[in-house]
Amino acid sequence: MEKVVACPYKKPNALCRLICFPWAGGGTSQFAQWGKLFSSSIEVSSVRLPGRESRFKEPFAKDMTTVVNEITSVLLENLQEKPFAFFGHSFGSYISFAVALQLKEKYGLEPIHLFASGAHAPNSEAFRTIKSIPICDTEDEEILTQIEIFGGTPSTLLQNEDSKKDLLLVFREDLRVLQTFSFEKADRNIPFSCDITCFNGSEDKPHDLEAWHSLTSGDTSFYNLPGGHFYLLEPSNAIFLTKHITRCIENADL
Repeated sequence: MEKVVACPYKKPNALCRLICFPWAGGGTSQFAQWGKLFSSSIEVSSVRLPGRESRFKEPFAKDMTTVVNEITSVLLENLQEKPFAFFGHSFGSYISFAVALQLKEKYGLEPIHLFASGAHAPNSEAFRTIKSIPICDTEDEEILTQIEIFGGTPSTLLQNEDSKKDLLLVFREDLRVLQTFSFEKADRNIPFSCDITCFNGSEDKPHDLEAWHSLTSGDTSFYNLPGGHFYLLEPSNAIFLTKHITRCIENADL
């Protein structure tokens, strides 16, 4: 499990598990540290995709189905033991949604809360435009432009040439995976009943968030926090997120 899901701060007596899904090109380091910020009632884990960190020798996933199947198979037993919630940022929001969808449809399991950050609703027209971003035979400079538009990774990580080369490769592969994911909401089919909270940076590009309303029969809420696409890396925003997520989880019917 540790290969796919990192949990450096284990809390065996936690009431709920919070599973975090990183952005395109991202790894587990940022969300893994959240484990120190939450109380003993919430255990934090972070998903690690192939092709990075301790999995850098593994081939990249080719499509969203492969990613979802691996994560689901690894998490399934633990998620059957106690309540869980998902937090995803940008690319991670779409993976978390896809995993939650499979858990609900195949196993009747549902998060007690979905937290989506810096992402369009997966059933929105804005999300469909991501599929038009060229990947094959695209020059690195064009991919860098897409990273800036899509908010794929913090700009500070692109200033080192070696890091830039690695991140370009990972981002390109993550975007390829994202383009294989499609979600068409059938009429009168509401996939979830849990609450959904959407976070966004106030200086980030606008995201189509309203369509999240139609994806759950539960409550849907929206918060703008100061900063750009990576607002969540600011310590003050991390504190807000920690407190708000804790409140949402503790107020859920566990």
